[in-house]
Amino acid sequence: MRDPYEVLGVARSADEAEVKKAFRRLAKTWHPDRNKDDPKAKDRFAEVNTAYEILGDAEKRKKFDRGEIDAEGKPRHPGFEGFGAGGGPFGGAGAQGAEGFSFGFGPNGPFARRGGGGGASIDPSDLFSDLFGFGGRRQRAPQSGGDLRGEVNVTLAEAASGVSKRVALPGGRMLDVSIPAGVTDGRVIRLRGQGLDGGPGGRPGDAFITVKVAPDPRFTIEGQDLRLRLAVTLEQAVLGGKVRCPTLAGTVELAVPPNSSTGRTLRLRGKGLPAAGGTAAGDLLVTLDIVLPPDGDAELEAFLRSRRDRRG
Repeated sequence: MRDPYEVLGVARSADEAEVKKAFRRLAKTWHPDRNKDDPKAKDRFAEVNTAYEILGDAEKRKKFDRGEIDAEGKPRHPGFEGFGAGGGPFGGAGAQGAEGFSFGFGPNGPFARRGGGGGASIDPSDLFSDLFGFGGRRQRAPQSGGDLRGEVNVTLAEAASGVSKRVALPGGRMLDVSIPAGVTDGRVIRLRGQGLDGGPGGRPGDAFITVKVAPDPRFTIEGQDLRLRLAVTLEQAVLGGKVRCPTLAGTVELAVPPNSSTGRTLRLRGKGLPAAGGTAAGDLLVTLDIVLPPDGDAELEAFLRSRRDRRG
């Protein structure tokens, strides 16, 4: 694998925007779908992706620049480039030490020291004491802990207003999770450092919590708006008046205009679902349904018969 800076064609001083721009241009150029007759396009496309996985991630880029990982993102000892051409067994410009022992480490290596001749001079004992532990055993690089995944169930009202929930993670550990207002069903919340322990010197993994929003039988979701069908009496529909109407935040009074027919829709602004972060809530759209008494109304029936007879 080539140097990722060389693959993307950017300088080591390039900022995040320059790296992303170079990646997008090369990914578009070498995408296999656009180069079906070029057998090398797939390899070039994979190489560009691998390079961006390192340079597009701030932490990985720092590790690569420090020599902690190679061009494929695999851990390696900082400054150790293996065997290669050069004056010493480790390749590179061999620097002369006090005993004439020559090493091929560049001047930026973590073991490099300035010698009298201007080259990068190191003490062999420093090298091997860092590479190997007691008894000649090589030390293992710090490992990152594994990630954990869990689920949390919330009501539609809780999703709209935000809530704190206690979640059980694999292994029995309990974790308090803050659910933001405006969360939608299926959203995954990432909790950094709440996964498995990475061991000595390692970074702990993360916890990924999937939010499940339970449906509310009263409301139908349309984006940020909610729809509700509300039963009113014939008297309320004909004469108008105040009726009690449920919302996610509780019951409010809704003004029904006189002579309202079944199917008429009234709007309660700001009583719908908020956007992510709890701002810019949608509306509640209330559709009226005129409901007659289940056992009939003798007085109403008599009035309507009289009215019918008068009209012929």
